[in-house]
Amino acid sequence: MAEEKQQEQANEAPKAVFKIPNTALLAIAFLVVCVTPVAFGDVPYLQWLYVFPIALAVFVIRTRTTATAEGLEVRTMFGRRDLPWSSLKGLAITDKAKVQAVLQDDTKIALPAVRTRHLPVISLVSAGRMADPSGLTDSAEEAKEPAEQKAPEKTEGSGATSGE
Repeated sequence: MAEEKQQEQANEAPKAVFKIPNTALLAIAFLVVCVTPVAFGDVPYLQWLYVFPIALAVFVIRTRTTATAEGLEVRTMFGRRDLPWSSLKGLAITDKAKVQAVLQDDTKIALPAVRTRHLPVISLVSAGRMADPSGLTDSAEEAKEPAEQKAPEKTEGSGATSGE
């Protein structure tokens, strides 16, 4: 049974999800605990302070970027946008190591939770449609080639030089 699930997962197209870690919800829970004495204190009508932790929780749960073989899916707090690989010109990196998708008309769209360290993963998921500027995936592609195709390198001499 477990082997069948593994085979199904291997046959599925690769998918990578970039999102804010769920441990951020712990900080939001701490914020709720800190807001509670103020919200139910002597000043009436401060229960509206719970709007901030609720909005933060929705932001953490909803915001993500999903890379599939078809393209990128960008989800923000209030919207969702699908970006097929064919509509992308490339990826741009901001000064703070954030990544933006550049469309064919030079429009830039921020990719939530995607950083420069994620570019090799995006390159692998896109099957080479987006190039990996770090070069990490180049060695993975070379490893896939059979060893017989590579010719062994010949070295001449021992490489040692005699002192004069």
